[in-house]
Amino acid sequence: MPGQMKLWRKPLDADEWEAPKGKIFIIDERCKGCKFCIEFCPRKVLEESKKFNSKGYHPPEVVNPDDCVDCQLCELICPEFAIFVMDAKEVERKKRVKKEKKKGKPEKTGKTKKKGKKGATKKGKKGGKK
Repeated sequence: MPGQMKLWRKPLDADEWEAPKGKIFIIDERCKGCKFCIEFCPRKVLEESKKFNSKGYHPPEVVNPDDCVDCQLCELICPEFAIFVMDAKEVERKKRVKKEKKKGKPEKTGKTKKKGKKGATKKGKKGGKK
């Protein structure tokens, strides 16, 4: 299992569940190089990059993206709001929707709208029966 941490204890129903996956986004120009996100990441997903931002700091970079479990600790601990995490499935869904919009296809949400009864009107303060 290269790149994955071994569990020292495993829940009995672990085979029935899938760990959430997160996608990390870093805003390099906001980073001031405090390295809190790198130090406190429980899965060691981040490392200090070799590049500099315009302020002269080394922002973090994602080195183990598959290990991110969307805990959002890096997002919570960043004093400059330079990092945020989104659910990986949601990111993929948004990309797919964006592509479909470019092609002119309607968005598929999986939800159907309920149709009201014919002739039914809303009763309000004005114009409705009391």
